[in-house]
Amino acid sequence: MNTTTLGQLRTSPFGKDDSKRQRTVKDEMRGNLIGKLKTGETIFPGVLGYEDTVVPQVINAVLSRHNMILLGLRGQAKSRILRQLASLLDEAIPVIEGCEINDNPFAPICRRCRDLVAEQGDDTPISFRTRDDRYVEKLATPDVTIADMIGDIDPIKAARGGHSLASDLTIHYGLLPRANRGIFAINEIPDLAGKIQVGLFNIMQEGDVQIKGYPVRLPLDVVLVFSANPEDYTARGKIVTPLKDRVGSEIQTHYPADLNAGIAITMQEAWTDRAGSELTVPQYLREVVEAIAFKARLDQRIDKRSGVSQRLPISCLENVASNAERRQLVRAEDAATTRIVDVYAALPAITGKLELEYEGELTGADTVARDLIRQAVGMVFRRLFPRGDFKPITEWFDAGGALKVSDTQSTAELEEVFEGVDGLMARIKPLVGPDPTPGERVAAAEFILEGLCSLDKITRSEERGYTAPERKSVQDLYRDFPVDPSRFKKPLN
Repeated sequence: MNTTTLGQLRTSPFGKDDSKRQRTVKDEMRGNLIGKLKTGETIFPGVLGYEDTVVPQVINAVLSRHNMILLGLRGQAKSRILRQLASLLDEAIPVIEGCEINDNPFAPICRRCRDLVAEQGDDTPISFRTRDDRYVEKLATPDVTIADMIGDIDPIKAARGGHSLASDLTIHYGLLPRANRGIFAINEIPDLAGKIQVGLFNIMQEGDVQIKGYPVRLPLDVVLVFSANPEDYTARGKIVTPLKDRVGSEIQTHYPADLNAGIAITMQEAWTDRAGSELTVPQYLREVVEAIAFKARLDQRIDKRSGVSQRLPISCLENVASNAERRQLVRAEDAATTRIVDVYAALPAITGKLELEYEGELTGADTVARDLIRQAVGMVFRRLFPRGDFKPITEWFDAGGALKVSDTQSTAELEEVFEGVDGLMARIKPLVGPDPTPGERVAAAEFILEGLCSLDKITRSEERGYTAPERKSVQDLYRDFPVDPSRFKKPLN
């Protein structure tokens, strides 16, 4: 990028290529996307679970040169996809140096740059904008003004330059003009006031807008992309009709379709590789953490319209790892293996991400979260042990056996305790490798106990730990559900 003047730019490969000099941003993105598709390059690296659904639709929108909107609940990678659209831009483009709206040196649209080129000609200074500089993102909020988006008259500019307030040299440009020759992304577009939305499509399509009563002509070259929650978009109807009509493609995002896709996303995003800690997270425990989110999305006590973000299993797994790491540090152990008790210790990472319905509010977020963990364990346990025979274990508890498991107990302590439960350690083989560490053995044994608890074979409480389920006699049942004996008397003839 040794080009510094308009004259040098004219003799460069960019200046000699008419197709590049006159190419719009949408054509630029389309051309670069075609190149990536031909070489088999991954279009959106790091975006998992959308290979057959969302990604092809986004590709079609770019190939069609459409503005687009991504509709989806929270935690569905909408912002990540929008930001990665910048990878379809050229590495750098030339602009007139000092221009607020990134004017094309060969076709400037602002008054300042037109005057500069007319005055200096081939000596007009040139600079370059990278693809990251050309992506502008704004979170829509009700307090956003037309001045923020489009621009406003700047009296200080007028005073310093000796310009009339009616001159377009006095305009302070907003975010949309500053995204000229780039991508302008607006998150949660329904929250933007209607009059601002009108200003957006007016300057997009007609290229003109009135700022404080002064008409400004700005034929901008910009790709508009939006994100929105379907509840806001359809029910509240806050996207004005003319703007909706100008959005070429409406693309629905979604949560992972199956457990494996969710696990892959969580493994990619969760910070579990702790420097200085030899930390192991068994695969079945990853499945349990992911299953919590899947169960929550189906639970009637949780608001479906709000959704259950993919951030729930990500944050939960990080807390699970941290609790195991804390135990390792406190007990001065060489390694740490995450256990079921660490999942219960991660409740703060779960409860804050659940929007409860009325029934859930009555029972409380903590109770709902504990129930979700139990359901998740049961789901994974049944898959791993479809026909398991755990009679020796349940008989041990029926005979009066009980044990309490703490998240601070060392591996050695628990291994000794679990060895005393008839048949428990003999059942861990499907969960561990051929040469398991003591931590893996203990974690597998605890998972089996929790799995039996989820099937009501044994019971678990915070006070007593794992015990045999309470079995009531007939007399106890009559005491709990009294029946009036007179109901069973034969009627008199």
